[in-house]
Amino acid sequence: MTDTAKKLSMTHVLICGAAIVTLSMGVRHGFGLWLQPITQAQGWTRETFSLAIAVQNLAWGVFGIFAGMTADRFGAFRVIVVGAVLYALGLVGMALSPTGLIFTLTAGVLIGAAQAGTTYAVIYGVIGRNISASQRSWAMGVAAAAGSFGQFLMVPTEGFLISTLGWQQALLVLSAAVLLIVPLAFGLREKTFHTGVPARREQTIAQALGEAFKYPSFQLLMAGYFVCGFQVVFIGVHMPSYLKDKGLSPEVAGYALALIGLFNVFGTYAAGTLGQKMAKKNILATIYFSRAVVIAVFIAAPISPTSVYIFASVMGLLWLSTVPPTNAAVAQIFGIQHLSMLSGFIFFSHQIGSFMGVWLGGFLYDRTGSYDIVWYIAIGLGVFAGLVNLPVREAPITRGAGRAELPQGT
Repeated sequence: MTDTAKKLSMTHVLICGAAIVTLSMGVRHGFGLWLQPITQAQGWTRETFSLAIAVQNLAWGVFGIFAGMTADRFGAFRVIVVGAVLYALGLVGMALSPTGLIFTLTAGVLIGAAQAGTTYAVIYGVIGRNISASQRSWAMGVAAAAGSFGQFLMVPTEGFLISTLGWQQALLVLSAAVLLIVPLAFGLREKTFHTGVPARREQTIAQALGEAFKYPSFQLLMAGYFVCGFQVVFIGVHMPSYLKDKGLSPEVAGYALALIGLFNVFGTYAAGTLGQKMAKKNILATIYFSRAVVIAVFIAAPISPTSVYIFASVMGLLWLSTVPPTNAAVAQIFGIQHLSMLSGFIFFSHQIGSFMGVWLGGFLYDRTGSYDIVWYIAIGLGVFAGLVNLPVREAPITRGAGRAELPQGT
């Protein structure tokens, strides 16, 4: 393949992958805007809505493992197409669900499975297979920045749709919009998988998993990613209601979520770029420690639109900026053969954290009338995640050497 062809291939991967992540992540980042309209219209508690979104995050993590395995073996194209169709069906079901159980099955299980096939684990597998190691962290930063731009673009759009069309019609419009992912998936059809014959692997799935789960750095990355999920999903889903409880208008919450998305475009791109030049574990530790400080200052300061916008902007720089260095570290340690699958397991830990963050937010609010306890938990977990990332060892694994990893150095 010529250099020109390689550049065109990289361009296609980045454009189509980024556009898919923009749509998929953009829509899901706005789900917090539906909490009060849906619970008020249906007469449900916040815990009912929170449980459904918690199940969504857990289902995303579970299905993400299998989506990653399938994409590694047969290519990402089919996985993405199935994910797009499930996304559309889930949004329709979310709009029309008559009971909390059906709402959990559609908004929770269906959309969770859809996100597994249309977001980072699958897209990063394509990036890993098609973009050289010298540009991989940067490219992952570009894809993560696209997800953040999707939040900046879609959250205000979703707020506008809810205010003009009503919450049900807004969901139906979004169900049609996510089907745009299908034509974009054609740009990620990899030649290796066109024949339907799986690529040859040096390791089986069982061998790759056994190696990863015995490796201390993999476990530490999973622990840090758990915290990431807890923090961002709690904030993303519950902050609109938290701000309304404090007497601020819904527009403030919409602008805040949009600012998080806007500033995370810069944060994720910077994290991906820095990952080419410095130890990824240090980037991750800095992000988690910084989150703890930012949250602590936010809840201690007097609440106002200005304080909310400052918090959203600074938090935005840290929002999804964990994604490029975490996934690039996995690729650097274990290689790219099973990257989507291993990223799926790392992400499963993220989604367990997401489940806990969003569910605890609703559970504790319904019992205490306040989100304070969950904010304090988020601060403590930020410090924990910063500490556990420091001993991560990023050097490529030495296979067949018969020695254990020493969790130190880079």
